[in-house]
Amino acid sequence: MVNPEISSLQKRVESQIVAVTVYSDRALVTRRGSVSLTGLERELVISPLPLTLETESVRVSGTGTVGVQLLGVSSDRLYTSEPVAERVAQLTRQIQQLEAEKRHLQAQVDALALQSSFIDGLREKTQEPFAQSLSRKNLSLSETLDFLNFLGSQYGEYAIASGECKSQQQELDKQLQALRTALQTIQTPHPKESLSLIVGIAPSGEGEFELELSYIVNRASWTPLYDLRVDSTSNIVHLSYLAEVSQSTGEDWINVALTLSTAKPGLGTLPPKLQPWYIDTPSPPPMVRRRQLTASPSLPTLAAPDAEANWQEDEVAEDSLISAEIVVAEVSKQGSVVTFQLSGGGNIPSDGTPHKTTIFNDDYPCSFNYVAMPRLVSFVYLQANVKNSSNGATLLLGKANIFRDNIFVGTTKLENIAPGQEFKLNLGIDEGLKIERELVERQVDKKLMSNQRRITYSYRLVITNLLNQETNLTITEQLPVSRNEQIKVRLIRSNPQIQLGEMAILEWVLTIPPNEKREISYQFTLEYPPELTVIGLDI
Repeated sequence: MVNPEISSLQKRVESQIVAVTVYSDRALVTRRGSVSLTGLERELVISPLPLTLETESVRVSGTGTVGVQLLGVSSDRLYTSEPVAERVAQLTRQIQQLEAEKRHLQAQVDALALQSSFIDGLREKTQEPFAQSLSRKNLSLSETLDFLNFLGSQYGEYAIASGECKSQQQELDKQLQALRTALQTIQTPHPKESLSLIVGIAPSGEGEFELELSYIVNRASWTPLYDLRVDSTSNIVHLSYLAEVSQSTGEDWINVALTLSTAKPGLGTLPPKLQPWYIDTPSPPPMVRRRQLTASPSLPTLAAPDAEANWQEDEVAEDSLISAEIVVAEVSKQGSVVTFQLSGGGNIPSDGTPHKTTIFNDDYPCSFNYVAMPRLVSFVYLQANVKNSSNGATLLLGKANIFRDNIFVGTTKLENIAPGQEFKLNLGIDEGLKIERELVERQVDKKLMSNQRRITYSYRLVITNLLNQETNLTITEQLPVSRNEQIKVRLIRSNPQIQLGEMAILEWVLTIPPNEKREISYQFTLEYPPELTVIGLDI
């Protein structure tokens, strides 16, 4: 339908979006609009609506001073030409302004060329008299240098100024080309497609009626984003629960009641159905004719730019300054579904770009411990064990920026964390603990024992606590794991003594007082037949 006319039995309802509930892959939009009824109307028309609207999701209701029966809802497509006169006039003015700037620059280039030509003519006309005066010693050496410097500086200034003007002209040419292309595009008629909803009604008389309309739209989503700030002196993690909302539904959400929901309507309500799990022996490969294949070039892998930048908050000494208040959301639960109703009006334009808003802030107690794997890296890593509040909200899967004492240390990904559940945060390297790992013995027995070659390895680790506090450190080492029954690996001794864990893991849990050292040592043997070649002994 192109530019439909409203008949006497129809009444157009001017509506606006009042509320939006955003899910992980769609959104529920609520519109309201008031209309004066005479009692003769049979249809209410709401348009234009975006093509991302799912027509089967439309629901209508209403209240008013007159009784109205809602008979049903149908939809129709509209094809309208967009008003382009104002945009054409704007682009034309911009083109004219840039053309005037370009003419002004050309006048400067012409003037500089005239000045350069004058200097060049002056040089040619004065060259011979100047040489004669110099030979007769009518001019001093300083006067000669002044004249040469004058010519050189003038040439240089005119050349530089002319080059700058030409560069500006080239930039203006690019802008003009873009504007002319945009002007040509909008001057070409492009019908705009949209939806129109028609609500059948049966009013009982004359009066005011407010229609409420709700529908699902696609191309809308929100994802959690977290800022985790760890204060290593107070054993507190400050969590900022943020939401990144984006939408390109075709209609802007301006000053709407915005709600974020953890429900997943896109997954449906029925559990998946199991299909037969077939197993079989491999089939013989089919006979194919030989032909020369041309390898297609592999696509280059684009490294994603690091989206995060390190920053540190500036401290302000003035006590008179008032800190900005962050508006947070109202959290509510209904079963396993959590909703966050944002305070204030939500403003999310239909531009597809992410818009961040704060859901809530909270403090979580934590405890710290250090972990180290000296065989792989000679650094110690700090970890925080954090517990979600038992009456708090579920932390959904999302990216988290981690700050340690207001210094950005990196990003991580939080999994779904239920209320009361514990989780760990990796806080990066801590230089306050030093580890030295040394191979103190590698002895090959010269005598074969029971026709077996034996190699003994001994390692020593020295840990130094440079911090001013007692620390808990978990050190993990490992022995080789044999994948051949003829190769035997045995732990001979360890100090402090521990048991060998699964996959030949050694793990010590130490408590180190401030400014003290601890030493760990262990020894193991490797036995195998001398005629056997063992690989992987780079230990």
